[in-house]
Amino acid sequence: MSETFPEGLQDFLHALNEDMRTAADWGAPADYIPELAAVDPAQFAISVAMADGRTISAGQHDKPFSIQSVSKVFTLAAALGRIGDTLWGRVGREPSGTAFNSIALLEQEKGRPRNPFINAGAIVTTDALLDKRAPREALAELLQFIRYAAEDEEIYIDRHVAASEEATGHRNAALAHYLYSFGNMLNEPDMTLGTYMHQCAIAMTTEQLARSGRMLAGLEGAPRLISADRARRINALMMTCGHYDGSGDFAFRVGLPGKSGVGGGILMIAPGKASIAVWSPGLNYYGNSKVGTEAAHRLANFTGWSVFGA
Repeated sequence: MSETFPEGLQDFLHALNEDMRTAADWGAPADYIPELAAVDPAQFAISVAMADGRTISAGQHDKPFSIQSVSKVFTLAAALGRIGDTLWGRVGREPSGTAFNSIALLEQEKGRPRNPFINAGAIVTTDALLDKRAPREALAELLQFIRYAAEDEEIYIDRHVAASEEATGHRNAALAHYLYSFGNMLNEPDMTLGTYMHQCAIAMTTEQLARSGRMLAGLEGAPRLISADRARRINALMMTCGHYDGSGDFAFRVGLPGKSGVGGGILMIAPGKASIAVWSPGLNYYGNSKVGTEAAHRLANFTGWSVFGA
């Protein structure tokens, strides 16, 4: 049976776009990555995709942006497909309660990151996807995975953003070398780190990102890249860990599995209903999109799609 959009959703998205553009405080873009620091924070887009790829959008929905840590969802799915549940011996499944780039818990827990969505955990996941291959090969596999999920061959890696991250990613380098010191890396740290930074530099529009998330929504007719059981587990991690130390607040306000990135993007899954992407590059205290989080809250209220009930 084909899913349908909630009545009045298109009008709601257009009104939401107009309302979001009156924001008094857009937040600030990530200032530690020069290419992102230069992005105008006063931008907004939202897209909702159904199983068959039909998408409705509002705002700057055709403008590519750096998905950053949203890429961790796809890397996790691809790595699990390559090596299976043995990955969980190297990375946990618990919320961290700390900043996404914190080294404190990594030291305390002897090099096993709390979850695959904080930076240390994502570096381990990227290392697993590399699986002793050349970075170019692993990145090509990941890009093809995302392109297949979105049914769009135009998705690409922004080389300028990748170079900007490589020039300034000293804390991530520290995390990678710390992981290596505990034996939790299969490849040389710099090789894994370079792959990770290029992964984070993938550029997508909200329409592409929303379509790519359909594989996690349990929608009949969506591209089949992972099992229903694995999709459910990834959704659980998105709910509990997808917004770093702001994950509890996002679950409280929105009630949907979601993964944010410091490029201002958020991918959300309404299980059995739709995949949603929102983008606004200004960030809040937790490093999540400030206006995007508010938009997600309003969308969840309008649709009643919260997994906890309307």
